[in-house]
Amino acid sequence: MISTALYDTVRTASMMTDRVLVGLSGGKDSVVTLDICARFFRHVQPFFLYLVPGLEFQERTLRYYEKRFGVEIVRAPHFMLSEFLRYGVFRMHDTSVPIVSTRETYDWLREKTGIYWIACGERVTDSIIRRAMIKKSGSIDAKRGRIYPIAYWNKGEVIQHLKARKLPLSEENRALGFSFRSLAPDNLIPIKTLYPEDYARMVAWFPLLEASIKQHEFFGEVRHGEGEE
Repeated sequence: MISTALYDTVRTASMMTDRVLVGLSGGKDSVVTLDICARFFRHVQPFFLYLVPGLEFQERTLRYYEKRFGVEIVRAPHFMLSEFLRYGVFRMHDTSVPIVSTRETYDWLREKTGIYWIACGERVTDSIIRRAMIKKSGSIDAKRGRIYPIAYWNKGEVIQHLKARKLPLSEENRALGFSFRSLAPDNLIPIKTLYPEDYARMVAWFPLLEASIKQHEFFGEVRHGEGEE
């Protein structure tokens, strides 16, 4: 049974505001964060940041949670996409594309929705960097308008909540073990196999994408970045 003390952060935050933006990737941490925010805040506005718009395997997950929580999820470009386009990652570069920061992305979401506070699924056990960040700011960061509802949850507690609330993860999470988050071969190969039409949409945006897979075939497995399992 999950300790009620684990809800102290979101319970306290809900006394400060009744409106919150919630980042949803489809991974376990973001799904649990959305679910508990929906239970404590009067108005919850999820958002999803994409690398390629309209991928159907992602849209199916978004539609499910829109129906479950009775909300429309805001879709917006991931801040990393601006770098991919400007510097020519698996495509021709386009120096007319401005680099968009995380802060600028969040400020745009705030302006669009009129909601200041943003809740995301970062946990202190994710990495040394996140542990230091949350230790410095606390699980409610008033200066940056950030809330970390599951900051002090462990993986077992997150999994327990998923099962108890019957919260499905994204389709690609089951195939990859984490949410689609990069153009690295460990992300691309399963998607190309399982979702060929979506892979074709990705190639339309990044025509040289096959080079990532060919690099994997030539040099062996290369894993990039960190993310939700």
